[in-house]
Amino acid sequence: MSTQANTGKSRPVEQVDSVTIRFVGDSGDGMQLTGTESTKASALAGNDLATFPDFPAEIRAPAGSLAGVSGYQVNFGSRDIFTPGDQPDVLVAMNPAALKTNLQDLRPGGMLIVNSGAFTDQNLEKAQYKSNPLADEALKKNYKVISVDMNKLTEAALAGSGLSSKEIARCKNYFALGVMYWLYSRPVEIQFEAIRAKFKKKPEIAEANIKVFTAGHAFGETSEIFHQQYMVPAAKLEPGLYRNVTGNQATALGFATVAKVTGKEVFLGSYPITPATEILQEMSYFKDQGVVTFQAEDEIAGIGSAIGASFGGSLACTTTSGPGLALKSEMIGLAVITELPLVIVNVQRGGPSTGMPTKTEQADLFIALFGRHGEAPLPVLAAKSPGDCYYTAIEAMRIAVKWMTPVIMLTDGYLGFGSEPFRIPEDGEIKGFDVKYQTSPNYNGQYMPYLRDNKLIRPWAIPGTAGLEHRVGGLEKDSLSGMVSYDGMNHEKMVKTRAQKIANVVEDVPDVEVDGAASGDLLLVSWGGAYGSVKSSADQLRAQGKKVSHVHLRWLNPLPKNLGQVLRSFKKVLVPEVNNGQLAFYLRGVFPGIDPLQFNRINGKAIKVSELVAKVNEILG
Repeated sequence: MSTQANTGKSRPVEQVDSVTIRFVGDSGDGMQLTGTESTKASALAGNDLATFPDFPAEIRAPAGSLAGVSGYQVNFGSRDIFTPGDQPDVLVAMNPAALKTNLQDLRPGGMLIVNSGAFTDQNLEKAQYKSNPLADEALKKNYKVISVDMNKLTEAALAGSGLSSKEIARCKNYFALGVMYWLYSRPVEIQFEAIRAKFKKKPEIAEANIKVFTAGHAFGETSEIFHQQYMVPAAKLEPGLYRNVTGNQATALGFATVAKVTGKEVFLGSYPITPATEILQEMSYFKDQGVVTFQAEDEIAGIGSAIGASFGGSLACTTTSGPGLALKSEMIGLAVITELPLVIVNVQRGGPSTGMPTKTEQADLFIALFGRHGEAPLPVLAAKSPGDCYYTAIEAMRIAVKWMTPVIMLTDGYLGFGSEPFRIPEDGEIKGFDVKYQTSPNYNGQYMPYLRDNKLIRPWAIPGTAGLEHRVGGLEKDSLSGMVSYDGMNHEKMVKTRAQKIANVVEDVPDVEVDGAASGDLLLVSWGGAYGSVKSSADQLRAQGKKVSHVHLRWLNPLPKNLGQVLRSFKKVLVPEVNNGQLAFYLRGVFPGIDPLQFNRINGKAIKVSELVAKVNEILG
């Protein structure tokens, strides 16, 4: 049943399984806010969902320009949702530039809601239109075009409000949101509360936005343009308390949970960099929960402070993106040679160099695996979804502490900025892990910092502990005392020992699980943020009767013990990834005789399910 804000003509309500909506406009049009509020409404309605914001790298690109378009896509449904959607069913375009840069993605026959008031001669020229596209009959033939002068209707709703023209213009995004609330049968009271909470320090702005939102809702209800409403039933989610979470928020929550379940201080030393900055911001909220955050002056200082905190006994982490990971590489080598626990979170973005800061990519696998001088192996894990960032952060810290090693945790902009419903764990559900410090001499009344156990793990002694004085540093050290050593045979021993210790981590790596049959015509192998697209593709292909299975890798070093056997159980292996073939190259080197096919997209966006399905069908003939 739909919820009506006012009395008016009732419309038929069509039930649909899922809907993808994209809001696009100028950077100052509030599209991120509009998308976020739409996401919250879907979450409160019990829908499963996935989102992805898309915005320019410039702080403020010229208004109305193609480079200044900002967007937010949300895919919500009554079934499992793994991606933000290939093509929007509804495109809300607030100006000509937004229309021009996004129209090609709207599915044929989809609904196009346009703010016609922004289609002025000046804006059309900025968007490089020679004529008004709203007058093009082809547009109306290919899409359900809803042309609404939101500028004029917003001004009418706020006539006599006392707000300036600029303040009134900023409210028009709520008109679009009100229309969408009506179209998808959302209760308006939730949004009223959200607006008042967001603008509680500016009640006059809150009431203005409520008026505009209500006007948009009423427009949908009373106009003759819309012939029906839609309703998306709640999804069958696992029982529990849920919240909407981005990957960056989930990562911060994961580290905060580590502080709670271990009772130890978690220290984050970091430098702001898109798209990882939010982890630093979010973790700063947990200072009363045993989390310490330090914003350093640069990337090297950020990781340096974290290594220092680890030496002092804290559970340390640092966050960055590709350019920062390159800068941190020498210090990561220091953490490797000193064998101190540290988690390095890399939220990948388009590269190389500063590349495309706000666009996603999976192109940092090589630098994570091999990007240090000398022999410096370390464990590498990758999260598969925004919510999985929480569990991957906990796992990465557990591995770092248990094995006395730095660990790289890979996410990406698609996960870091994207969101999904996250079931909040019950008390006691997340188990703690031991954090052991050496408290007494371990060798003939002396302390030997590199005297190892049977797994080759060295002890961890907090500086200042009586009788456990020792030194660490970047120079090679004696295999027992830790004193500086230039002996070649000792160096070889230490290199091989450190490598074997990381190889031993495989005991904590679970076997890969095959989604689908254990053998068949083709195996899809994914890692990181490609999970949702590949999982959805595999499901579709099996529904078509294809003998296709799927394996997803969380662990990239060490690789799961059974991976080679699984790969050899299929006639063909296809690796889809948002890079130019890094995992495929890696698998060829590790597993002789395995030559995976590749499916690569490097356009700053997630892999489209439709394109991957078409590729597999092409391969299978």
